[in-house]
Amino acid sequence: MQQKLGANTLGKNFTLDKNFRILRLELSLGILSLVSLILVGTVGYQWIEGWSGLDALFMTIITLTTVGFGETHPLDEHGRIFTISLILLGFVSIGYIGNRFTLALLQGYFQEVLRLRKQFRIMSSLDQHYIVCGFGRTGRQVTSEFTAEGVDFVVIDNNHEQVLAAEYLGYKAIQGDATLDEALQRVGVERAICLVCTLPSDAENLYTILSAKTLNPQIRAIARASNEEAIQKMRRGGADEVISPYITGGKRMAAAALRPQVMDFVDGILSSGNSSFYIEEFRLDADCPQVGHTLHEARLRSRTGVLVLAIRRIDGNLLGGPSADTFLLNGDQLICMGTSEQLRDLNQLLSPLNKPPRPPRTKV
Repeated sequence: MQQKLGANTLGKNFTLDKNFRILRLELSLGILSLVSLILVGTVGYQWIEGWSGLDALFMTIITLTTVGFGETHPLDEHGRIFTISLILLGFVSIGYIGNRFTLALLQGYFQEVLRLRKQFRIMSSLDQHYIVCGFGRTGRQVTSEFTAEGVDFVVIDNNHEQVLAAEYLGYKAIQGDATLDEALQRVGVERAICLVCTLPSDAENLYTILSAKTLNPQIRAIARASNEEAIQKMRRGGADEVISPYITGGKRMAAAALRPQVMDFVDGILSSGNSSFYIEEFRLDADCPQVGHTLHEARLRSRTGVLVLAIRRIDGNLLGGPSADTFLLNGDQLICMGTSEQLRDLNQLLSPLNKPPRPPRTKV
């Protein structure tokens, strides 16, 4: 039922866009015909009456606009016949333009043009942002978390009502089919750092990932899947992470039943609720002064109070609970836990010259 409603809405919006294109074409043709009449009238008076260019243009304008001025010069029989034809054609042309212009006002064409231009400026300014495809229940939760984190993101959805809902919440949003390259380019997929696919069907999510990875091979793609088979296909399609709400939800429910205190602690540090501790990841580059030192030598815990939970090497190997003798290498990703102030101090310690792309959230 929901998919049928979305398809109907998409059809209505497609028809609306098509009508706007037709209306713009008709307005352009009407204006072009009026300009052509002015040129024909000017040349005609010069040829028939032998007038100067300025006199011929003036006579043409007052004839087409029917302002009621007298003749610039006395007209002979051929000139009067030409003037009658010019008046009739002018009535048709100006009446047609007036009709199309009134229709454009009633249908909100000019307001739509201004909205699209504003939207284009906003999308052009996006850089190092996140893209959320689909604003359903899952997409709304993702954007809520992104908002709490202070992340710059944009929403793309086929459903006009969903787009309006996102805009009402203050989010950047556009209406479009995320499976199409054109729609992804409109939201700056080439400059984005992460794509989150929460579309209702596995096929749509897979097509979106394929398109995004083609346009930006470096983008991190996270997708929603309904079953194990879809998870495998999306991974083969290029998804960096695939999450099934049903599988993940079942595991978390079991964990909450078996280890409730652990789940309360994990939920507190991962969600955007009130919490004293947060988990963040930090990537070490060649400019980091701590590269080449052991954890003991770097003294991250004593200098910032942050606890290093794990280190993921550049080859993908994960070191859980690293010891003091563990070396910090270029390309390592540190998974750390601490307060927001401690995590900021660690960021300055690891990258003293660089502004953090996403600082740890503050406690609400």
